[in-house]
Amino acid sequence: MTTSIDETATTDLSLPVISMTDEARVIVSDALASEPDPETMALWLEVRAVEAGNFTYDLYFQAKADAGSEDSVSTVDGLTTIIPARSIPRLKGASLEFSTEGSGGLVIVNPNKPGPEQGAQIPGEILAQGIDGQLGRRITDLLEAAVNPSIAGHGGRCDLVAVDEVNKHAYVRLSGGCQGCAMSRMTLSEGIETMLREEIPELGDLIDVTDHGSGDNPYY
Repeated sequence: MTTSIDETATTDLSLPVISMTDEARVIVSDALASEPDPETMALWLEVRAVEAGNFTYDLYFQAKADAGSEDSVSTVDGLTTIIPARSIPRLKGASLEFSTEGSGGLVIVNPNKPGPEQGAQIPGEILAQGIDGQLGRRITDLLEAAVNPSIAGHGGRCDLVAVDEVNKHAYVRLSGGCQGCAMSRMTLSEGIETMLREEIPELGDLIDVTDHGSGDNPYY
């Protein structure tokens, strides 16, 4: 059974958006314990994109202090889980579980499915703006001059594919060694995004629209 998504619904941000099985909690807690300063870190879980009519997800460790006022922050058995605000309605009622299929691993069982309006990763009105506006040109110049040379050693590349000049959001696609790489989230948030924000502090969201499942080293 699937659930329709009410993007305007309110929720208690201190209550868990998703549940977690005991097996999954042990795996996450053990991985977190190996992080530097684990007591300051949380498991962040968000919807990354819509691919082939289904949500794709990111799970990563990041500082608890980075959570915003509209993000969901819950702590169960000492493990803090944070769901970014825009992913809350898309993940409400989901569960993080351990699957024994294949080589085994964590999976998200989600009763929610993308609605028709969520079927495209980049809204049509954003695509129609092109990337030749003032913000688009600045981002493209920085990618070519600073970002791509720094990740070329790993065979990676980052390209701007769409930009929202009004809200300052940028949509990028990773390719080469960054497509499907398990470290792509860190490359994007701690490398590419940091470099862009140093030069363009007004930048809004940096949105990864890469189809990581088709890369040479697909993950999740």
